[in-house]
Amino acid sequence: MSNTIETIKEQISSNDILLYMKGNPRAPQCGFSSQAVQALMSCGERFAFVNILDNPDIRSELPKFANWPTFPQLWVKGELVGGCDIIVEMASNGELQTLINEAVGSSSEE
Repeated sequence: MSNTIETIKEQISSNDILLYMKGNPRAPQCGFSSQAVQALMSCGERFAFVNILDNPDIRSELPKFANWPTFPQLWVKGELVGGCDIIVEMASNGELQTLINEAVGSSSEE
């Protein structure tokens, strides 16, 4: 499974905004992933995603790596933000927009 962990690390490090989810943004496969996608899309920036249903190794290894048991998982600039409840709460109070803007702004300045 070390190759899977390397893949996860590579995905996280090469994408400023990354959502591990069930399904894809156009067709989420669970309500929590759907809510997370809607919150992210409301920020107006592009984000990467990994469909864990198509990647069973990632689905089994990421919770151990992240020390976070559930999906979806939002990663911004290499840091785990959290799951659906945290994403939705941050979206409702404006913190998600700020976080996403900072992530996009800092990558365009590099």
